[in-house]
Amino acid sequence: MNLILILGFMLLAIGFWGMLTQKNMIKIVIGLTIAEVGVQIIMISIGYIKERTAPILDSAVPLADAVNKVVDPIPQALVLTAIVIGVAVNALILSFIIRLYKEKKSLSIDDYKEMKW
Repeated sequence: MNLILILGFMLLAIGFWGMLTQKNMIKIVIGLTIAEVGVQIIMISIGYIKERTAPILDSAVPLADAVNKVVDPIPQALVLTAIVIGVAVNALILSFIIRLYKEKKSLSIDDYKEMKW
């Protein structure tokens, strides 16, 4: 579990580094996606408890002892929601990048200085 948590923090750091150091907008979106995956891995690894099973109540898990034998399903549901939101945000950002590219024929952030306020 600690190894997976470290992997999540490494992906988060690599994603932030990619967003802050790149000038190409597509590479910035890739950095954002890597950071999102890092956060999702961190959330899953924190929600995991060793020696427990999936939160499905059937004959394998008696109802009276379910609290002590199953994993909390909330982090899993939050990660699924985060994946869906992340895909939607990435699609929106990429559509903005396509629109900007049609106007300027460039993907570099330095070419869009007149849009700053």
